[in-house]
Amino acid sequence: MQNYPKNSLIGVKNLGTTIRKRLNEIGIYSLADLAEVSPAKAYLQICAQKPEKTFPVCYYLYSLQGALLDLAWDDLPQDLKSELRQQVGKK
Repeated sequence: MQNYPKNSLIGVKNLGTTIRKRLNEIGIYSLADLAEVSPAKAYLQICAQKPEKTFPVCYYLYSLQGALLDLAWDDLPQDLKSELRQQVGKK
């Protein structure tokens, strides 16, 4: 696992105000926190917080992984996207 500095999520690629707010609601305040939890688990926790809402995989799950890799969410390799969807039980 890579080491990320303990810092805020402001200015991190893919993480706008809404996603940062959702991450903060589940106790994630830095890339280090996100890396420790994993994007898949963070996505599932976000979904569990508000079961009445739909959280698109591409805007949330892929964005979280992209943030850790410093890649735009739509630039993630297709095999990684498939692996992430499997981790959260999506086809």
